[in-house]
Amino acid sequence: MMLLWIILSSSLCLMVEGQMKIPPETVQQWAVSFGKEIAVLSARYSGARLLQKKYKDIEGVVKMEEVDGEELVKNFAEEMEEMLGRKMKSVKRLAEAAEDADLYHDYNETLEFDYYNSLLINMVDEDGNPLPLGGEFPLEENEHFNNMPVNTQLSNIQVPTNVYNKDTDILNGAYMSEALNDVFIDNFQKDPTLTWQYFGSATGFFRLYPGIQWTPDENGVVTFDCRNRNWYIQAATSPKDVVIVVDVSGSMKGLRLTIAKHTINTILDTLGENDFVNIIAYSDYVRYVEPCFKGTLVQADLDNREHFKLLVEELHVKGEGKVKKAMKESFKILNEAAAMGQGSLCNQAIMLITDGAMEDFQEVFEKFNWPEKRVRVFTYLIGREMTFADNVKWIACNNKGYYTHISTLADVQENVMEYLHVLSRPMVINHDHDIIWTEAYMDSVLFNTQAQSLLLMTSVAMPVFSKKEETLSHGILLGVVGTDVALRELMKLAPRYKLGIHGYAYLITNNGYILSHPELRPLYKEGKKLKPKPNYNSVDLSEVEWEDTEEKLRTAMVKGETGTMSLDVRTAVDKGRRVMFLKNDYFYTVINETPFSMGIVLTRGYGEYIFFGNVSVEEGLHDLQAPDLTIANEWTYCETDIDPAHRKLSQLQAVVRYLTGKEPDLECDELLLQQTLFDAVVTAPMEAYWTALMLNTSGMDEGVETAFLGTRSGLMRFQRYTGIEKRVGKSFLSPTDKENMFTLDHFPVWYRRAAEYPAGQFLYYMPRQETRAGRIVIATTSITVTVGKKTAIAGATGVQMTLEVIESRFWAIAAQPNDTDCSDVEGICPLRCDSIDIECYVIDNNGFVLISKQRNDAGRFFGEIDGSVMATLIRMGMFKRVSLFDYQAMCKMNPHSVSSARPLLSPFYGLASALKWFLSNFLLFLLEFNFCGFWHTEHFADAKPSVGLFRQKTLPTAKPSDCVDQLQRQTHKKKGDILQPCDTEYPSFVYEPSVKETNSIIKCGRCQKMFVVQQIPESNLLMLVVQADCDCSRQYGPITMEPKEVRYNASVKCDRMRSQKIRRRPESCHAYHPQENANDCGGASVISLSASLFLLCLSLSALVS
Repeated sequence: MMLLWIILSSSLCLMVEGQMKIPPETVQQWAVSFGKEIAVLSARYSGARLLQKKYKDIEGVVKMEEVDGEELVKNFAEEMEEMLGRKMKSVKRLAEAAEDADLYHDYNETLEFDYYNSLLINMVDEDGNPLPLGGEFPLEENEHFNNMPVNTQLSNIQVPTNVYNKDTDILNGAYMSEALNDVFIDNFQKDPTLTWQYFGSATGFFRLYPGIQWTPDENGVVTFDCRNRNWYIQAATSPKDVVIVVDVSGSMKGLRLTIAKHTINTILDTLGENDFVNIIAYSDYVRYVEPCFKGTLVQADLDNREHFKLLVEELHVKGEGKVKKAMKESFKILNEAAAMGQGSLCNQAIMLITDGAMEDFQEVFEKFNWPEKRVRVFTYLIGREMTFADNVKWIACNNKGYYTHISTLADVQENVMEYLHVLSRPMVINHDHDIIWTEAYMDSVLFNTQAQSLLLMTSVAMPVFSKKEETLSHGILLGVVGTDVALRELMKLAPRYKLGIHGYAYLITNNGYILSHPELRPLYKEGKKLKPKPNYNSVDLSEVEWEDTEEKLRTAMVKGETGTMSLDVRTAVDKGRRVMFLKNDYFYTVINETPFSMGIVLTRGYGEYIFFGNVSVEEGLHDLQAPDLTIANEWTYCETDIDPAHRKLSQLQAVVRYLTGKEPDLECDELLLQQTLFDAVVTAPMEAYWTALMLNTSGMDEGVETAFLGTRSGLMRFQRYTGIEKRVGKSFLSPTDKENMFTLDHFPVWYRRAAEYPAGQFLYYMPRQETRAGRIVIATTSITVTVGKKTAIAGATGVQMTLEVIESRFWAIAAQPNDTDCSDVEGICPLRCDSIDIECYVIDNNGFVLISKQRNDAGRFFGEIDGSVMATLIRMGMFKRVSLFDYQAMCKMNPHSVSSARPLLSPFYGLASALKWFLSNFLLFLLEFNFCGFWHTEHFADAKPSVGLFRQKTLPTAKPSDCVDQLQRQTHKKKGDILQPCDTEYPSFVYEPSVKETNSIIKCGRCQKMFVVQQIPESNLLMLVVQADCDCSRQYGPITMEPKEVRYNASVKCDRMRSQKIRRRPESCHAYHPQENANDCGGASVISLSASLFLLCLSLSALVS
């Protein structure tokens, strides 16, 4: 059928009266000649034939083995289990030490104790004297801690700005927890791979080892509160179902509603992916803040929590408060979830946020909750009015909950935290020390101050309880101890070289969320700044392995099963511009004693076989030290992080010192070293070959800049034919050129792409504009080893040259001389690409232009330049459009998505609304961070961002104008400029190699355009010759590769949001204990505000209202 179409197209071309005829045979001759020239050029300067011969010569002495994926994933998982087990032992030692220290510590209400406050150390006042709680605290940059200045002999303490740093509870806790210093150091000596160790106190302070200098934010504020961290919350409580019930009656207007919203958001921040939640608002009637979630509970992952926060901001007050209906609805949700086996199947709680409750609730509780009191009710009385305090407290005390009174925004944080202590009581009384592991997260402290080498972490944590007999029934939680595990370090236990070119390893949580995956992209660019995506740690496995449409892989892994399956996948390379079709085999298993499952992927044809060869250490060591050789520094040939003396060594230095016997104690991967030495010997002749070419200056083609090769062992050699001053591709193979180097996540892009083509056949492409310095072309080919019928890819080699090198050859070939014999040619003769009537192009197999008359066309997708020809090629089957999906994309927020429920009735209403917004936000800023005044202002150090990293010696006062400026800057950002998570579909285009040539005529209104396409032999390139005097842009628009947002209609969107994917619940649940003291259910908060703050708040509240 395809052949018939080509014949018909050709016939049509010749039958058109007066139509320009481009002779296909001429284009074919050009393509053959050009193909031969560039193949000879590429082979000569890369040395590909010599390298292939060297690997061919050793085929008789190598051993080829099939990779056993099941055994591989089992071994990887066991090594990870052992590593994570060491972290758990360290945390257990910390918990035991903290509990013992508390047991023998007598609380002292008059205690005075100068601890090292991490914000105030090494700081001096205006007179040069150390600040209180400061003093000299030696810091030294440490490679193990991402080159941060740390003190490995001492821990120090961070206290949030809104917590008084000399409070009696803080001083007693700091004094008691000094006992942890020795345990921190001992743990680090026993396991040198440990990173941060810490104790988060229930009173709010955070003891961190090693000690650091804490940097406040740009407003001089420390907002970090350890009790808000997921590791603290998960360790302190069991999973929970929470229904938040908020009063939006008329009496909640103004500041009360602002406080209520802040309270909801704070509660949401205490929830994690093992929890479930919904929010109900009530006045005269009951409504769900998200109607889609009516009558159900949804997982409290990051996506859903952020979604709720946006909806909460839109809440408005109206009508009379009828709380009884809302309580009935809440109990109904929780009871149905428990009956249907949904939700957490553990703790259940209702959070009632109101400024008063006048109705009689006894009937509701008798019907739904008594006598078992299975659902706890926590109440938050909002505002200064205490009239209904007894009613609101009665609700909490009669339902095993806790009552708090929140009169200012500054009260919210501490009062919300009380519910965690209540939920922890059964676990504390039982002394159940459950170890928890968190999902992947970014450490905000490191993220704000350092490059992202330790960016994604998981934490292991354990609760710390009071052992004192007199406090047993109260179930007092002292805090949580924990340590971090850098996921990059964990993934090094699944070595890249064992997985093949396209293979990889990945980890997921019990909820199916990605912990580590080479396709996880947690950051996005906002302007020039890298920021974490809002949903970076709730990316589901099905959103990355999206070819698993039935989610069989996800289901098996979430259930903790061990097994294997295969999938045909489309995978993108070169930032999604190019697609590859692979057959992947997946092997997976559970990591015992953790909620994690691990999988590895081996790609057929690339990860099936591994070969081994032997050379002497002496021979290999000689070639390994050649000046043109490097090895993958992100791979672990030798473990350099155990002994501090080894941390400054590069991987190549470590390997050489180990093999020469200078560092015999280094732990090295013997199999990887064996492969590396073997590859070093086999590839050694390439250095002499390239050097000889370079020295023959008269025979060198100008513009050929770099020859390179890489092998399966991460070894690379390259030769610079051109000096740095003349080199166009200055960044190619530089240390910053991650895409073209071996990394922890992937092989170089030129290596992966070369593997798609037969050995010896070169593939040509232009790197993306943002990754190249100038107009350069990469030519690359694979090198194979065959033993019997088994073939493995040993490496790839290639050459980088300027575009002018191949352009000059093309233009010389694509121009018939004027004395050409045209007697047998039907059509234009002589045919010349430099004619104004003809456009000539060379494009690659993905449709990207390498050569064009227009210099700016190079690197662009051909469909953007000529949509008519590209559309015809797609229709004829020469190119295929492939749809790819990105479920981690960021799209601009639709500016029309703003609620239209409250239109601006007049310019005055608009001004009033703007004033109200400003005042309410300004008030929130002042109160939340306590800039209006603190209860003990003399004990707080004023702060401003430090200049440089942890080197500030004075701490000047922050000006109020700084806060206003910051607020004004935030208001200038338009909604249309804000990026939000979205799903996108984007195309990629692939040449169908079975169609070697074609031509056709495109009718475009009053003219017709002819084109001829010819495949360039022994390459991935195509030659296009197109008639230039017929403009088809009116009939055919450009074909772009721009991603398009996948928009879901309301029904589909709701179904997606409500859907409950299969998950594995945590094994333990602590929801009840008969000895629990339920009478400890809260009381009115006693806070003394300064008169000035009181008057200011009243005034602003009146204005806002």
